[in-house]
Amino acid sequence: MIHNSSVIDKKAKIGKEVKIGPFCYIGSKVQIGEGVELISNVHIEGNTKIQKGTKIFPFASIGTVPQDLKYRGEDNSLEIGENNVIREYVTINPGTKGGGGKTVIGNNCLLMISSHVAHDCHIGNNVVIANNVPLGGHVTIEDSVVIGGNSAVQQFTRIGRLAMIGGMTGVLKDVIPFGLSFGNRNYLRGINLIGLKRKKYDNKKIMELDAAFKKIFSSKNLHENLSKINGEYKGNDLVKEVINFIEKDKKRPICTPNSKE
Repeated sequence: MIHNSSVIDKKAKIGKEVKIGPFCYIGSKVQIGEGVELISNVHIEGNTKIQKGTKIFPFASIGTVPQDLKYRGEDNSLEIGENNVIREYVTINPGTKGGGGKTVIGNNCLLMISSHVAHDCHIGNNVVIANNVPLGGHVTIEDSVVIGGNSAVQQFTRIGRLAMIGGMTGVLKDVIPFGLSFGNRNYLRGINLIGLKRKKYDNKKIMELDAAFKKIFSSKNLHENLSKINGEYKGNDLVKEVINFIEKDKKRPICTPNSKE
């Protein structure tokens, strides 16, 4: 069902059972999957692909050129997965040459009102980004992350799987998987124990992760601390994931409990 007030380029690819409400615009390179719904007044352009079941609310702007002064019109793209909910006034930009040319959003995400996904961001599955949260360019958000309202995430920041960011937090440093991070300039408060239990992880593994957390962040020298626990939690995939996250990019600052100081 397509409302007669909407403007859809003849070259756009529209899937089956798509609902397009009043006053929407869809550009020539856009691909919209089966069962997608655009409520009204939705603007989609550029090389943008939206997969099945996603629902987009009024005044969202999707696929417009990146807000990057280095962008010179090079080819880029935006991929949005399945069954996402994109609320009013959300803006999502495609990638740039400096970041691989692609912005990616996974499946089953909720982007609340006035959130912004900048160029070259990579967002996993089951992510919740609350109202008025801007993500800077090149940000990576892993699966099942929750970011509280009115927070801001600085460019190039990484947030690990199942981490939770409290409301009104300025995220300047990478947050480990399963971490709880808060503050005007983010610090690490602890492990997201409630989130882990809701995901039905084994209680023994959770307790081991909590113990490993205390050892990893026992001092400011994280890499020295990691060497001390080498092999101690060999059978615990949760601990291994945290260690791999820290060691993956040693140039990036890691959010710690000491970040509050």
